[in-house]
Amino acid sequence: MANLQIKSVTKRFGSLVANDAVSLAVSSGEVVALLGENGAGKTTLMNILFGHYVADEGSIEIDGKQLPSGSTDAAIKAGVGMVHQHFTLAENMSVLDNIMLGTESMWSLKSDVKAARKKLERLAVDYGLETQPDAIVGELSVGERQRVEILKVLYRGAKILILDEPTAVLTPAEADQLFENLRTMVKNGMSVIFISHKLHEIMAISNRVCVLRHGAMVGEVETKQTTKEALAELMVGRAIARPKAKPSTPGKLVIELKSLSLPATNDSSVALKNINLQIRQNEIVAIAGVAGNGQRELAEILSGLTNWKQGQLLVDGKEVTKPSPQKFLDMGFGRIPEDRHHTGTVGEMTVWENLMSEKLRHSPMWRAGMFIDFASCRKSAENLIKQFDIRCDSMETPARLLSGGNMQKLILARTLTAFPRFILANQPVRGLDEGAIAFVHEQLLNARETGVGILLISEDLDEVFSIADRVAVMYHGELSPLLDVRDTDIATIGAMMGGEKISVKGRAA
Repeated sequence: MANLQIKSVTKRFGSLVANDAVSLAVSSGEVVALLGENGAGKTTLMNILFGHYVADEGSIEIDGKQLPSGSTDAAIKAGVGMVHQHFTLAENMSVLDNIMLGTESMWSLKSDVKAARKKLERLAVDYGLETQPDAIVGELSVGERQRVEILKVLYRGAKILILDEPTAVLTPAEADQLFENLRTMVKNGMSVIFISHKLHEIMAISNRVCVLRHGAMVGEVETKQTTKEALAELMVGRAIARPKAKPSTPGKLVIELKSLSLPATNDSSVALKNINLQIRQNEIVAIAGVAGNGQRELAEILSGLTNWKQGQLLVDGKEVTKPSPQKFLDMGFGRIPEDRHHTGTVGEMTVWENLMSEKLRHSPMWRAGMFIDFASCRKSAENLIKQFDIRCDSMETPARLLSGGNMQKLILARTLTAFPRFILANQPVRGLDEGAIAFVHEQLLNARETGVGILLISEDLDEVFSIADRVAVMYHGELSPLLDVRDTDIATIGAMMGGEKISVKGRAA
């Protein structure tokens, strides 16, 4: 196994100092958590370690040998495996092909597919990461793709394992199992760098916590000698408290789904079966579940991207027919998509263009339906950037260059200032830091107070129990009865996410 030494690494992007003389040591047989706000430099540092970037200053050693700069191949041969926050998979290939890609010589006369499949299936069972070897990656949900990324690294036998938000797609029980497997791995000498914004996970799995802020290492502490509250404050430089929902009286019915069904369209999609759901003003209804159980299909229906085959969708008591994204926008639907990079923003468009993209049709900035008032658009975008604290070099910055937290703030700014009656919030805080999570939750709760009905789709049960009023679980395309969050608990909902049936009162059956 391997010992890692990162020594005084500095990385600049123009005038931006992404890493400022960062030093980090990871010994064989330990888990080091890397914590910091979005944009603090965590991913940049890991990309330098993995050979994607070349450091301007400093060096990296593994077992006393200097790692060549800018060589992913050298990093992999040295035993470094990285599960990226944003996926690096070939979407037109199968899961098994992605796993095998690059592991065999180009001069081999044939691939040993049978052995590879057997190894993959064994890893999937060992780590509780269910997957379909023959599924096409491009047809998988975001959560299912993350599972493939984890399996790909494990397949290559990494000695230094970098995990970026590895439990985002797991139930609490599956996360506990993964942690047990990680503990076994580190007992055998594996080195793990664990990046997570879930502070309870960091407290549960890590031996040490290293904190980055504005590119610099600002603290290192033994996990057993700290608390979640202390870590959150060290990360952002001030005390952070997530907002919690106060009891609220729901208003009139906004959206109702009646016996809504949708057949599976391919091997990777899930059929929706007889979905019944009501969402009222002044409430947040949460749907919990492991990725791949039908949440994506339901979100696509409520975004106007997919038409259901049976049942009804009613808005203000009137049945919706011939749905489309534009029609739903016109009805006052706001959307926070699951994948902020591919469906939430247009990466090559500027920040101001993304902010204005859904507003122009019903705005004075769209003059006589023919011309765009660019000056008014930029002024409006400037105000939104200040109001929502979107941190960017300028409003002309391409959206793809924003950190995850700032990209989510952009989407929130665009959605909330359109004065929606209903908001679909699909994994709204996935991959965000404590400060960004608190901001997103505060904005959603404020919208709830103004009368908006909100559907929250989340795999994070801490999030569900912080801001939701009612919760149901999606499992294999079926939706459980709605439960008041005050009448149930995380253990019960976690069991339901794994397929366990419950009684109406929320107790496990």
